[in-house]
Amino acid sequence: MLTDGDLDVVGQIAHASNATLVCDAQLDDTEVRCVYKPVRGERPLWDFPDGTLAGREVASYLISEALGWDVIPLTVLRDGPYGPGMVQRWIDTVDTAQGGTERLDLVDLCPAGAVAHGWLPILRARDLDGAEVVLVHADDPRLQRMAVLDVVLNNADRKGGHVLEGLDGHVYGVDHGICLHQDDKLRTVLWGWSGDPVEPILLADLDKLLRRFDGGFAEELCEHITATEVRALQQRIIRLLEHPVMPHPRGDRRIPWPAF
Repeated sequence: MLTDGDLDVVGQIAHASNATLVCDAQLDDTEVRCVYKPVRGERPLWDFPDGTLAGREVASYLISEALGWDVIPLTVLRDGPYGPGMVQRWIDTVDTAQGGTERLDLVDLCPAGAVAHGWLPILRARDLDGAEVVLVHADDPRLQRMAVLDVVLNNADRKGGHVLEGLDGHVYGVDHGICLHQDDKLRTVLWGWSGDPVEPILLADLDKLLRRFDGGFAEELCEHITATEVRALQQRIIRLLEHPVMPHPRGDRRIPWPAF
């Protein structure tokens, strides 16, 4: 349905940096909700070549699938109502208020001094009212796997709003348009495991992925990113396997802005 269905635009995500349209993909009598980001709606960036963000989203999905992690929803590159673009399966998410009881999202803000057990503090800040708050994320293995994937993808834009808890109990990441640069660009809100060892089961998956590059996977990725970026991806995997520890933030821009 995503690759061949007719795309019927039903809305737009107005706060997105690039044109992001909500569509229904229809094929015969079947319909599925999806997100469509046309290349012509991409905002130019100083450090990423123009017109490449949709391809980076697809390449990121292919890497997630090759790892067997299913972090990124099904993503394809196809033509649509406004030309070629990225189309991705829509994820229905868990309501933050269940049974009338408010709970924290997987990435959230909480009052300073009130970080609960099972949550990892990232940084202190002040909210719009001037109150001290702490940016936190859950100490959750589903989120930890996403954090490892972000290191591999060199994700420059892991905002809290890009982390979705699906109704199926799975945690998904979206918005991977500014990933896979050859230079270090990692900016994320998921720094809670910095300095911790990477889980052996995740390292085993990374080792299997590395072996796939000699079997045609590099050529598949080169349809969406450059050969230099593919080699940089391989080097990031090698470094993580040789030194299996989650990195610490470097430089002044440790998180994307805004954080959500």
